[in-house]
Amino acid sequence: MATSTRPNNHETLMMTLAMLDMVPKVGKISTPEIHTRLKGLGFDRDLRSIQRHLEALSQQLPLERDDTSKPYGYKWKSDAKGISIPGLTLQESLLMNMAEKYLHNLLPPAMMSALGGFFSQARYNLGPGTDERLERRWMDKVRVVSTTMPLLPPEFKPDVLEQVSEALYNETWLELDYSNVKGERKQHRVMPLGLAQQGARMLLVVRFEGYDNERSLALNRIHTAKDTQLPFPTVKDFDLSKYDDDGRFGFGIGKAIQLKFRIQKISGQFITESRLSKDQVVVDLGDQLEFTATVVESAQLVWWLRGFGRRVTVLQPKDLALRIKDE
Repeated sequence: MATSTRPNNHETLMMTLAMLDMVPKVGKISTPEIHTRLKGLGFDRDLRSIQRHLEALSQQLPLERDDTSKPYGYKWKSDAKGISIPGLTLQESLLMNMAEKYLHNLLPPAMMSALGGFFSQARYNLGPGTDERLERRWMDKVRVVSTTMPLLPPEFKPDVLEQVSEALYNETWLELDYSNVKGERKQHRVMPLGLAQQGARMLLVVRFEGYDNERSLALNRIHTAKDTQLPFPTVKDFDLSKYDDDGRFGFGIGKAIQLKFRIQKISGQFITESRLSKDQVVVDLGDQLEFTATVVESAQLVWWLRGFGRRVTVLQPKDLALRIKDE
């Protein structure tokens, strides 16, 4: 017996909710654009099917079709309330609100689009029109703060992040127009392997075509990016967590060293609470603390130690002690 390929009711319902969530209150969205977004979410329908679906929905819901030019565009009527997805508790609304605020650059665009309805409802649930004043004020009571000099995030093009995220998610080759720190601008074909947020910066970990080592590229230095949709071979010898543990985001090469230094107690007390490593040993010398720990040698470590000025004395390793002293 042949198996039917006709979409089931649940899948059709989910696709309908996704479509309605894409329709804006201001401006319009075309049928081909909805079709493309739905494909990105895994809904495989032909364009004509999407057109018929939208026409049927506009008969039942306050949707307005702009047929002054092709392709036709859709938007909610000015007095429409749109749709909301029920079920979010106040606690879940808080979680979704924080996820939208702090994770928007780290989630694939298709996932952010799919979660759009939940984000909207979370904002509504915690909005000024609600009676839940304590829950609404929660977002004014929590914040992620920087441990270094606060910097404004560098600007990057939204379409660059979208193309980068799509290629990273689908494990496909990425074509870049990129300027390095010296200002040299070149075209590259790369394997995107990881995306990281370091303070105010977004970094893309890649392998250049023809090479077997990894590099970190600043997203704001990418002028254009294009997802080729051509898959690259699975990279089995790369792990983003190990890349980070090896200090690669701190301009290191993964070399572990035994660091030993003394620091004024008042300046180093916080290091007893936020340890440098699991094997950290602390000796109380009265007005000073002596630390011994296994860490990764990197430029970031040097900058960190130099930031204490004369309040710190590096004892081991000797070459690092000389570098810090010379400064």
